[in-house]
Amino acid sequence: MVMSDEWRNRPRTRVVGRTVVVELRGEIDMLTAPGISDHLDSLTTDQEPDVVIDLQQVEFIDCSGLSVLCRARRRIQERDGRLALVVTDPAITRTMRFAGLLGVFDVVDSDPTVPREV
Repeated sequence: MVMSDEWRNRPRTRVVGRTVVVELRGEIDMLTAPGISDHLDSLTTDQEPDVVIDLQQVEFIDCSGLSVLCRARRRIQERDGRLALVVTDPAITRTMRFAGLLGVFDVVDSDPTVPREV
């Protein structure tokens, strides 16, 4: 059975305490961005949303994907919430830097909801 791109790129969401973790994967582009945007909109309707968007398995992001992240950030800020992006891929980091967005987001290198071993 072959999975469609829509199914393969469907966000996985889990809740850890008050934090909603959205795991994205594959390509975030003009084909997948609308569905991801709708999903993130549904998670940012309440006051003080606490959201982590995990981009560790994202292979590519274009301006449509960056726009989705900016929209989520704006919605979360308007509701006095918090947003963190988990970014480990140097290509994603470089894309964000070129777009002038690296300093705009709280970017971390691992999921803050997962305890680190000492």
